[in-house]
Amino acid sequence: MVKFIRSRKPRGLDPSPDVTVDEIVLSPTVSIRLFRPATFSGTIPALLWMHGGGHLFGVPEQDDRNNIAFVRELGIAVAAVRYRLGSDAPAPASVEDCYVALKALAERGSEWGIDSERIAVGGASAGGGVAAALALYALDQGGVQPVFQLLVYPMLDDRTVLKPEAASKYLRAWTEKANKRGWTTYTGGEPGRPDVSEYAAPARREDLSGLPPAWIGVGTLDLFRDEDVEYARRLNEAGVSCELSVVPGATHGFDQVFPDANVVKDFWQQQVNALRAALIIN
Repeated sequence: MVKFIRSRKPRGLDPSPDVTVDEIVLSPTVSIRLFRPATFSGTIPALLWMHGGGHLFGVPEQDDRNNIAFVRELGIAVAAVRYRLGSDAPAPASVEDCYVALKALAERGSEWGIDSERIAVGGASAGGGVAAALALYALDQGGVQPVFQLLVYPMLDDRTVLKPEAASKYLRAWTEKANKRGWTTYTGGEPGRPDVSEYAAPARREDLSGLPPAWIGVGTLDLFRDEDVEYARRLNEAGVSCELSVVPGATHGFDQVFPDANVVKDFWQQQVNALRAALIIN
């Protein structure tokens, strides 16, 4: 099934004439799909975006619509990373690849019209987990630091597979079986074991202090609800400002299934508002 899904890669969208898109290769395993306004002056903030797919599948093109919308609404650049999945190489390969992209935005930002001091990281589902782990990894490396984390129903904690009560309540969209397979593939072994890296499962990190502010959004019928709510609580307790949005009745990936629903439009607008505030966009 995974091979079938990976073989059916979505086509990228042509955003012209008001938005441009360029594929920029950064290393043998990393490239970015860089969206920018067709015209702008000076330098602009950027969002480094990680796609979802449960660490099993997924490509940057699947999020073209949202990424183009962010560019149009905010006048920012969005760099969607093409990185190794768990099915390509176990953790922390995904995070290491995305760190290459983060460093490139910081070090080559002026070449692309990007303000290297205003870079946010974000992602959805597994990509949200990679974004959260990237913030940890960047903090530990001590170099370039993102200024914000936009985490859309992020996949943060492999130990959720050990909680049957969660699966009994949230059986829609992303299931317990899929979750176990994703974490097993990504961590290279049985989920929940003691030696799983915090760069694979950010919820494993004991000390969350020093991280950039965050926004976390998740639905009440999402398998990741409890781990996301708990991560938001721990961020705030660690002195890291985190806004939490819990959407009643929403399942995992609900915004992709019902893009025209009012609740989805509101969910996306919250993300826009959070990015606007974090990147100081007038």
